[in-house]
Amino acid sequence: MSGMANFQTNGADIHYDEYGEGFPVLLIAPGGMKSEVSFWNSTPWNPIEQLRGAFRVIAMDQRNAGRSTGPIDASDGWHTYTQDQIALLDHLGVDRFAVAGMCIGGPYAMGLIAEVPERVSAAVLFQTIGLTSNRGAFFEMFDDWANELKNFRPDLTEEDWESFKHNMYGSDNYLFNVDNEFVKGVETPLLILKGDDLYHPEDSSLRTHQLAQNSTLVEDWKSGVALEAAAQQFMEFIETHAS
Repeated sequence: MSGMANFQTNGADIHYDEYGEGFPVLLIAPGGMKSEVSFWNSTPWNPIEQLRGAFRVIAMDQRNAGRSTGPIDASDGWHTYTQDQIALLDHLGVDRFAVAGMCIGGPYAMGLIAEVPERVSAAVLFQTIGLTSNRGAFFEMFDDWANELKNFRPDLTEEDWESFKHNMYGSDNYLFNVDNEFVKGVETPLLILKGDDLYHPEDSSLRTHQLAQNSTLVEDWKSGVALEAAAQQFMEFIETHAS
């Protein structure tokens, strides 16, 4: 199975690509608010190519990113995207699945665990975003995305955009959409590949590893022998939890 498709949910037109057969793996791409499938091509390795021979890979463009479009409202936030992700899985008849998310995909994966814990067999967090002293960078990133859309959304006020932005990046939770107590209670197996820059601070990966009950941390994974070893560990992790 391989192909591009789209479906409608809550007024949004969500595009996704599907590859291979087997246990489903949902891939949530990096790119912040612009998260789309094509960004996997610029990561240390592309999990689509790695997984498609053994798994049913489902990779999506988030609403108003890439090929996906949708309404925007002042009340939008993390939950808006979580509902899109669940709607896609429901549309495809997927019950149990693993999820792998890079960058903004880290909090999205945790949002799925919060919303449908019984359906998530395991989650991989590649250099998750997180809050340290970097909130301004996330606000700027949001504004950069929003400014490209504003000409097409004359119905929205500046207050609407600001509300949405603060719903996404205004909380004091280090993963933005879930708090420390939630992470402490997560029993879902996690594989955490450590971040090390402004948007993906080391602290967010380390704290998630320390708080969660069943996590494995990979500190070095971006090049050379370490990349090969991490890719193998990633594959084995998905295989172990493919049920």
